[in-house]
Order: sequence, then C-alpha cells, then structure tokens
Amino acid sequence: MEYDNLPQSSNIEDRRGQRGGAVGAGGLGIGAIVVIFAISYFTGISPQVLMSGAEMIGVGQQSAPPPSSATPDPNDPMRVFLSKVVGGTEQVWAEVLPAQAGVKYQPAPLVIYDGATRSGCGGAQSAMGPFYCPIDKKVYLDTSFFRDMKNKYGGGGDFAYAYVVAHEIGHHVQDVLGILDKVDNMKQRVSQTQANALSVRVELQADCLAGVWANHANDKWKILQPGDVEKALATAQAIGDDRLQTAARGYAVPDSFTHGSSAQRQKWLTAGLKSGDINSCDTFSN
Repeated sequence: MEYDNLPQSSNIEDRRGQRGGAVGAGGLGIGAIVVIFAISYFTGISPQVLMSGAEMIGVGQQSAPPPSSATPDPNDPMRVFLSKVVGGTEQVWAEVLPAQAGVKYQPAPLVIYDGATRSGCGGAQSAMGPFYCPIDKKVYLDTSFFRDMKNKYGGGGDFAYAYVVAHEIGHHVQDVLGILDKVDNMKQRVSQTQANALSVRVELQADCLAGVWANHANDKWKILQPGDVEKALATAQAIGDDRLQTAARGYAVPDSFTHGSSAQRQKWLTAGLKSGDINSCDTFSN
C-alpha cells in the first residue's frame, strides 16, 4: 500500500505506555453492566469478555495509578501510518457522505493503546480486538492486533491493516447515518439468534464501507499496489466466524455468528471496493 500521499489526521490518541490500573473490590456496578451489554450489541464482542476487561481495567473513576509520564513519539512509524489511514478516511467520508447520503461527516478519533485502557463503553483490552464505541464515538485499537493478524490469522500487510481500521471507521459511518441505533432497537425485540443475525449484517456492512473508502482513496491517492486487495481478502477470510470457530473448536455454529462467514466478508468488502457507493452496502436486504 502506498500511503505517503494520504493526509495525516490529528485525531489520534496515543495511550501506549500508559498504565491501566485495576479496580478495587466490589466488582461492576449496574451502570457498568448496562454499558457492557450496549457495546456487546453494537460490536458482537462477548459480554463475558467485556466484563472481564472491565473488571481488570476499571469502569468509571475507581482507584487507579496515574498514567505514566512517557510521551509518545509523534514520528513513530505505526502512529504515522495510522494517522494517515485515519486522515484518508476523514477526507473521503467528508466528501462521500454528503454526496451520497446528504449527511455531514463528523470524524471519529482513533485511540491506540497497548494491553488495556478505558473507553466510553467500559474497559478495553487487547483480547477484544479493535472496536468502535458508539458512546464516546471513538475507535480503539491495540496495535498488537496487527501482529496477531500475521501470526495467528495469516493476514497482514499495510492495506490489510488499513482495512481493519476502515472497517471500524465504517461502524462510525453507520452511527452517523443512524443505522446502529435502528439495529439496536430491533435487537431489543427479537431472539438471540435473530440478534446475532442482525450483528452479522452490521459487520458485513462495515466491511463494505471499508471497501467504499478504499475505492475512493485509490482514486484520489493511488494507494493500492499489486497484491494489496488479495491480502485484504485473505484477512477477511481469516477472520470469518466459520474459520475462527472451526479453528477454535473443530466446527462452526452459524446461529452464533456475529461477524459473518469468510465468504460473506470477502463478498461485501469486494462489493464496496468495486462500486465506491454506499448504496451497494445494503446488507440488510441482500
């Protein structure tokens, strides 16, 4: 991926090197539990994983040591890369959303951290993977996930990493469009299996929106190089629910999918890449 010409965003919160802090005795309050289930609805992350992270890190203002005084290096290659990817999403969506949906785009900050941090949706830890919090409207990413992509999932490469970030920004686009609220309301009235199916549609749409971004970014800055799309599709395949479940327990349970199968994720990423049109990302009707 050629990203030198991408604009650099200032909406990066670099919390790497800061200490997280653990909660004191007493566990989670009801407010924290409500927040945890809210992010579970939106992201498909297991509530048990979120509760574990919240208990380890702390939700709210419970006692924790102050952040370390380490100042992140603004020239760190990973920070520069991520700031350019986010900058590219900001410029593309600032043009595409008004043109295609008549909606003004409000940028979402990217929080990068290592190990654990706090979010508006409760505790964040690396085991969760990247996620978008609709409460504080920020994307959270432990950069070790990129290493896991390469070592555990067989993905990797700059464009594959950009796809992951663009997918999470895609959730923010859904939030701006009011889709997340509508889906959340629908989930309150259906069974868990049906709620899971809605989560899959949300995730596949975010894949498609990531493809829409890449289409426009390539038109503007020629970011794609030979092999980039193939690496992104390989990553989409590697993180499909069927692939992950089969690797973990030897079989897949489609009714429990929350992100979509490998084939579905590849299909919708490709749809966005080819069309560059958010109207091609109607995963709820197709």
